[in-house]
Amino acid sequence: MSNSEHVSVQRHRGAIPPYLLERIATYDERRARALRGEGPPNGWAEDTRGLEAVAEVARRTLLTDQRLRSRREAHTAEPEHSILRDPGALYREISDAEGTERLPGKPLRKEGQDPVADADANRAYDGLGETYRFLKEVFAQSSIDGAGLALEGTVHFGVAYDNAFWDGFRMVFGDGDGKVFASFTSSLSIIAHELGHGLLQHTTDLAYEGQTGALNESFADVFGVLVEQFSRGDTVESASWIVGEGIFLPGIRGVGVRSMKAPGTAYDDPVLGKDPQPDHMDGYVRTREDNGGVHLNSGIPNRAFFLAAESLGGHAWERAGRVWFETVALQKLALDVDFRGFARETVRAARSLYGRESAEEKAVRAGWRGVGITVRLTDAGKGTPANGSGRKGPQTKR
Repeated sequence: MSNSEHVSVQRHRGAIPPYLLERIATYDERRARALRGEGPPNGWAEDTRGLEAVAEVARRTLLTDQRLRSRREAHTAEPEHSILRDPGALYREISDAEGTERLPGKPLRKEGQDPVADADANRAYDGLGETYRFLKEVFAQSSIDGAGLALEGTVHFGVAYDNAFWDGFRMVFGDGDGKVFASFTSSLSIIAHELGHGLLQHTTDLAYEGQTGALNESFADVFGVLVEQFSRGDTVESASWIVGEGIFLPGIRGVGVRSMKAPGTAYDDPVLGKDPQPDHMDGYVRTREDNGGVHLNSGIPNRAFFLAAESLGGHAWERAGRVWFETVALQKLALDVDFRGFARETVRAARSLYGRESAEEKAVRAGWRGVGITVRLTDAGKGTPANGSGRKGPQTKR
């Protein structure tokens, strides 16, 4: 059964990065200035989608996210209250926040119960189930902790809340604003991405800052797209490699929140701006924002994973996915590991799983080399400093 309601959270790993919400939050002001002739036209006069109202929703979402992060920092010792079940037994529980920010909310659907009238509750229930099935069938793991942890979710969090997050105990879904974002239960890759943060929490709890934080986000992206690919039966070639595919509503010029195949190309829209993710260390972004660019620079390891999977072909979860999973599951990583250190451990995992100079080891090495990171297993220590070295012409985020 669910434990008592709580307001504070230990974690807040939002699916939508703050820089994207900040861009939406200024849409009304930017359009007004352009229409007054105070900036480049950029097609503003022709943009008649009536999206000015979403700016206020984005501002509210940013304030909510900041409030949740502050509560997390103030309650680091909050006791756990998760539901534990026997290993091997799937248990889900979906609740309804009813437009408030109180968690877990009113119970809606529990394991084994028939679908309810609430489509979001049913999609959340199904998405949690697909994630569990992926872990069990692909990695022989019972839930995200390997010990049968129940999967809890809360829908209808806040009013038109433009995000979804893992709070350390459960998945929490906003309804979206209805103009830019659809309901956050509509994307399996986002559901699984957030549960990927939960998987890291129970395996290798990577720090959420700088390169380490970007690896945290990247692993969650890898997990998210693999669950979706597994559910659809996609191969490397047929998969979209989009995180949040379908989360943007019609009229928005974007295919999703991030592209693992081609970071920096997921969207390009007057409201959203252009996807700013780099795909190579040459474009590494140094910034104090977004916990040191965790959602920005995750594009680099994302691209490395895609390249490794592309080289191997077939189903990405079978070999490349196993290498990444073993890298975190073995719990040998430093919790402040950088890109080079993580890359080295993936090569080591590939060698351990498939043999020295195997096709898998070569593919993983080539994947990292494709984003500007050369792996030598004789390297010692963490490798590069937290802000990255060995890159050319770093960008500075202002």
